[in-house]
This record gives sequence, C-alpha cells and structure tokens, in this order.
Amino acid sequence: MTPAVEVLDPGPLTLVEDLGRVGHLAVGVGRAGAADVGSYLLGNRLLGNATGTPSLEVTFGGLRLRAVGELLVCLTGAPAPAELDGRAAPHNALVRVRDGQVLSLGMPSAGLRTYVAVRGGFDVPPVLGSASSDTMSGLGPAPLAAGQVLEVGTRTESFPVLDAAGVADPRSGTVVLDVTPGPRHDWFADPAALASTTWTTSSRSDRRGIRLDGTPVERLLDRRDAELASEALVRGAIQVPPGGLPVLCLNDSPVTGGYPVIGVVTAACVDRAAQLQPGQPVRFAWR
Repeated sequence: MTPAVEVLDPGPLTLVEDLGRVGHLAVGVGRAGAADVGSYLLGNRLLGNATGTPSLEVTFGGLRLRAVGELLVCLTGAPAPAELDGRAAPHNALVRVRDGQVLSLGMPSAGLRTYVAVRGGFDVPPVLGSASSDTMSGLGPAPLAAGQVLEVGTRTESFPVLDAAGVADPRSGTVVLDVTPGPRHDWFADPAALASTTWTTSSRSDRRGIRLDGTPVERLLDRRDAELASEALVRGAIQVPPGGLPVLCLNDSPVTGGYPVIGVVTAACVDRAAQLQPGQPVRFAWR
C-alpha cells in the first residue's frame, strides 16, 4: 500500500508548495512556491527530504488529515495547535503518524502559515519544474479539497545530524521589516515616510501581495500624474499605487507592474512578512 493522506477538511486555504518555478520570469511565469521559505526548508531538512520536496502550506489552520499507512510528519512555521487523535502534537519535531490516525491543526497563536511536511514529500506532478500552486495564474495543483487523497513520494535522503533546529519564530505584535531603496525611490516626496509610519496589515492581503493601511505615501508633485511603463517585480518589492498605500509583493504577484517601487524588503524579512496576520502592525527599517 502506498502511504498517503486523506483530506478530511482543508481549512480556509491549504496549498501544495515547494521552492517554486525558478527561471521563467522572462516569459511571464511567476515563481509561486512557499511564502515562508525558511519554515518550508526547516520541515524538509528535519525529515531528511531532498531539496524541493513538496509540502503543504496551511493558512490560518483548520486542516484535518487522515493517514493512510504510517507517516513521519513535521510541522513548522506558524505555531498552530496540533492534535493527533486528540493528543497534542509538537512543532519543529518529527511526529510518527500511524495508519488511520487524524492530524488536526487549530488557528495559530502567532503567524499565518503553517507547513506540513512528510518524509518523502507529497507525490504531485510538476508543472514547469515545480509542484507549487500559483493562486494568480492557476498553474500547479488546485487548493486541497475535502475527500482528496495525496500520495506520499520517495524523495528522501539520509537524516541530517543537527545540533539545533534553527526554529522559525513568527512574531506577534509589531513586526519590523528591513527594506532597501527601490528603483523608483526618488518618485516620492518623503521616502522616509515609509519607515516613519506604523502600518496595519489589511485583511485584503493574500499570496499575491500584503496590502498595508496607514497614512498614504505621497509622490513628488511633478510625479503625481506621471505614467510608468510596466517594470519587472521581484518577491519583496513594495509598490505604491496612486492612493499611496503600499503593497508588498509576495510569491504569487505579477512578474511586472506599473506602480513605482519605493523599496524592496530583504529576503529574510519577506519570510517574516509572509506570517503577518490581518490587523497586525508593521514597520519598515531602511538598510
């Protein structure tokens, strides 16, 4: 019998993600992939999985899975309360799940996205070299649905020797993100305002971008009605639409955009941004 998981409840949104579709931006195909790369990598590393093994990205908990055969599982990222047949299951540790047992995730106390990795990874057909779901383009597998069965693969290596797990730490309270000047930094009357404002994470945020509410960042007077040709976007770019409220681009953002990019969040801090909950305050620090 091939080991698998049966989806009893997918929660609000559960996606299959790996490291994404790297190398296709020039032809208009976005990266997708795990939003919090560090947490994704940690789970697969602890399990001894090969690089790029698909895992599940669970937004705001709610996932319930039944094991088909014996599994070795690891939970990382947002610390959602986890239960295995009603008994507490740890995060950032290996958990043996026996045939027929049910793994359930509650709502995380901090952070937004929890990663469920299994020894061998999930056996999902790749599209353009990746098994990742892209919520904007529709490439890759659809979001998980109740009744779906995902087979477990065989993409394993030897277990690593670890002194410490290097546990990711989703933050509660105000999160500070490091940002470097963007290519259109000089389009704004006071670029420093990006860092002097405490922003609030909008409930309209998703994997395409984190929308921020606060005092609008104003363009220079001679740039207020200026048009900007589409320019390339990268993960972590901060676009500022005409209304002045920033949008931090995540994994499923378009590959080009027509709004000026005031700054780019550093790679390590994009992982932290991917764990922001709606309503959570955010500040930027220029680097």
